[in-house]
Amino acid sequence: MTTMLNPRTHGPDHPASYYVDTARYDQRYPQLTESIQADVCVVGGGFSGVNTALELAERGYNVVLLEAHRIGWGASGRNGGQLVRGIGHGLAPFRKALGDSGMAEVEAMGSEALAIVAQRIERYGIDCDLRWGYADVANRPRHWRELQADVEALKKTSLGDQFELVPPERLGEVVGSDRYLGGVVDHGSGHLHPLNLVTGEARAAADLGVRIFERSAVTEMVEGEPVRIKTELGEVTAQRLVLCGNAYVAGLNKTLAGKVLPAGSYVMATEPLDDATAKRVLPGNHAVCDMNVALDYYRLSADNRLLFGGLCNYSGRDPHSIEAVLKPHLERVFPYLKDVRIDYQWGGMIGIGANRFPQVGRLQPNIYYAQAYSGHGVNVTHLAARVIAESIHAESGRLDLLEKVKHITFPGGPRFRSPLLALGMLYHRLKDVL
Repeated sequence: MTTMLNPRTHGPDHPASYYVDTARYDQRYPQLTESIQADVCVVGGGFSGVNTALELAERGYNVVLLEAHRIGWGASGRNGGQLVRGIGHGLAPFRKALGDSGMAEVEAMGSEALAIVAQRIERYGIDCDLRWGYADVANRPRHWRELQADVEALKKTSLGDQFELVPPERLGEVVGSDRYLGGVVDHGSGHLHPLNLVTGEARAAADLGVRIFERSAVTEMVEGEPVRIKTELGEVTAQRLVLCGNAYVAGLNKTLAGKVLPAGSYVMATEPLDDATAKRVLPGNHAVCDMNVALDYYRLSADNRLLFGGLCNYSGRDPHSIEAVLKPHLERVFPYLKDVRIDYQWGGMIGIGANRFPQVGRLQPNIYYAQAYSGHGVNVTHLAARVIAESIHAESGRLDLLEKVKHITFPGGPRFRSPLLALGMLYHRLKDVL
């Protein structure tokens, strides 16, 4: 039977998904019911919040983490599991703000983010099915030209040997589909089980002394030095505050809420495929993403299920049946999987910024934030956490660099910003088709 959920109406526990049924770390944390003090209070129990807490605990700080539901309840525990190099969706528009040296530094951060994830998994022994290998595949001739140009440019950098251009006649070595015109394999990117990663990292943070509280939604923040963060039954007084609500930041801060748009994203998991079929679908066990605006992305799980995602939805309305809308996409890519059974389907909200550059900075000298990863959250969250921890610990000025990129507020207010963006994305999808 297919497991289904409505991603907007489920309760405080983890929504049903393949990841929940294969979770290895099911530790639970108490609800905050008293007044406590900390050096730093972190709000949000996803990758950004958990890793900020972990980075600070490694530096000796007394940290409290507040999560409204469960650790990994949001996008961190529901996403497609693709660990992809890079910061944002292309840096060229930000050269003026960052400068040449800043551009080089931010580009290097895209690879550093992958290294942070790998180091964290190794250091704390986190069992999250990490596999290396990721491919971008071209749907159209212009996509193929772009990939060739990208690899040619990368050959001139220290990362050149990480990337392999795969021409059409060899693409069957990467993906068992005739839908694409070529591809590029990034041997330094990959895929993993995201819920096991974030809950494994939370366990590591707790072992280092981070006090984690679930079912502890913030009801009020009182700015100042110190800052006071109130929940329904408790309160935290801290010298610094880090807000990591991302797509669920509405209600925490109006300024941040206006700069990030929650967008629905959806994933299906098939029944386990036999070894021969799995090898036909993804011969090298790569994670794959196409280059359409309305993109498809997919990978194999540790037990040979095809996890197939897409349907980024800006309208604010979820499909009645994820399978009914997403399965035709799967069948167009892999017609021979037409009769495969879908065992799971789920969705959730990712945070989108207007310029698709991650938003990492400060609202006040002692109030930090990280959000709007626009689909690159598995790796960039870890980088954002490190940069914030470095700033708090006065280790580097990298936060100052990221703050040079300015982020606009979406027009239309809370009521109309989603429909307006949906219209804009429809325009770009029509350009793709035409």
